[in-house]
Amino acid sequence: MSIKISIKTSISENRIKNFVLFTDKEFKINGFSKISLAKQSSYINKIINSNKSKDQKFLTFNLNSYQKVILIKLENIVSSIDNEKKGAEFYKLIKSNSLFDLTFFDINIQETSNKNKNMLDEFFHGVKLKSYEFNKYKSKNKIYKFNFDILYKNKKFNFNKDKRYDSLVEGINLTKDLVSEPGNILHPDEYAKRINQLKKFGLKVNIYDEKKLKKLGMNAIIGVGQGSIRGSYLVTIEWNGLKSNKKPLAFVGKGVCFDTGGISLKPAKFMEDMTYDMAGSAVVVGLMKSLALRKAKINAVGVVGLVENMPGGNAQRPGDIVKSYSGKTIEVLNTDAEGRLVLADALTFTEKKFQPEFIVDLATLTGAIIVCLGSEFAGLFSNNDKLSKQLFDSGIKVDEKVWRMPLHKNYDKLMNSKNADMQNINYIGGAGSTTAAQFLQRFILNKTPWAHLDIAGMAFSKYGGAFNSGGATGFGVRLLNKLIEDHYE
Repeated sequence: MSIKISIKTSISENRIKNFVLFTDKEFKINGFSKISLAKQSSYINKIINSNKSKDQKFLTFNLNSYQKVILIKLENIVSSIDNEKKGAEFYKLIKSNSLFDLTFFDINIQETSNKNKNMLDEFFHGVKLKSYEFNKYKSKNKIYKFNFDILYKNKKFNFNKDKRYDSLVEGINLTKDLVSEPGNILHPDEYAKRINQLKKFGLKVNIYDEKKLKKLGMNAIIGVGQGSIRGSYLVTIEWNGLKSNKKPLAFVGKGVCFDTGGISLKPAKFMEDMTYDMAGSAVVVGLMKSLALRKAKINAVGVVGLVENMPGGNAQRPGDIVKSYSGKTIEVLNTDAEGRLVLADALTFTEKKFQPEFIVDLATLTGAIIVCLGSEFAGLFSNNDKLSKQLFDSGIKVDEKVWRMPLHKNYDKLMNSKNADMQNINYIGGAGSTTAAQFLQRFILNKTPWAHLDIAGMAFSKYGGAFNSGGATGFGVRLLNKLIEDHYE
């Protein structure tokens, strides 16, 4: 997909192919003479009056045999997310109608921009988010091209001035690309190499391979990946946008590149979807790239644990006991509860090494959260009310919603082990997502504000959503970016 946007103060009439016009909530258009439509004004108004309805967002009709008009209705009061969704809906419209070469005119932009100076940025942000497709492995890969000429008389028109939206799209698309890759391509070895390439954007990347992990005592991560011929890694990604030594914001992601369940083997049906069990790490990687591209004025660190959970001859067995980086011991009763083992070491390491202002971890951790919240909300578990509220509010603003779930000491007894400090699964039954989060909380040793986002129901969509057409959603990048923008930058 290719989208080209140009700002022009005038366009010759012989270049005009299709008209795309913003209107008011009544589909009213003024100023036809400004866009070479004076002769057709009465005809257009007649069509509008005979076809418009209150529920319509777009009105499309032929101006003649070679020109089409698309009217986009704007309400008087709109939010950023409304503008973005309208852009996404617009992309769906032009793609379904094969309108691959449009001339985009806006004649009410001055009035609109007084109310929302970022209206066009937000609109095209929605267009770009919706237009993502992962088709690199198709032998016949059709590339759609959309060309937009935005006619605006004022040369000082403020559009895409700071590249903030472009950087966000690039970060989200990287997340989607990583989640969409098949397991034979994006195994831990390859994943670590791709993260290392982010150095060119000004990020500091450190890769801890198995030798270094063993030296550090990260046996929880090592145990998960020991059945695979691929390596296991902990990768840190640092962005220092402030000259001061202010504490960084920390983001931790589960990166299980393929999850067979290990010896506790998953059913074969739908196992192919387990390529997206590294989505939490992909969100962290995409977010860090976005922060670097837009030169965010914060210090931040991303930490991801990269493994492949395979039932090999050296695989971890149910009943094994491992000593984590924290010093706490874990009895592994089920090898398919592996994500929490990866995060256990990553969380303690992040807290100890970076001493961050807060830690947010993301993981496709439990099927139980899908039973509870479906594909509408991610599960939020936290030891801090302030951070929880910030995440909830940020999620509403960008339509990446989270819902807070309970943590309580009484759940600890479900994770206590007779043979070790704790076990990795609750075999008594119930509260699967909460007990998993309660397990993770044990590895926050110094009361650092922490939030766990279980994104199992949000990272991948079979049917698509407002800003994606199915497949990897990139859920979490916009949420965390908004958290940073509104509260920490």
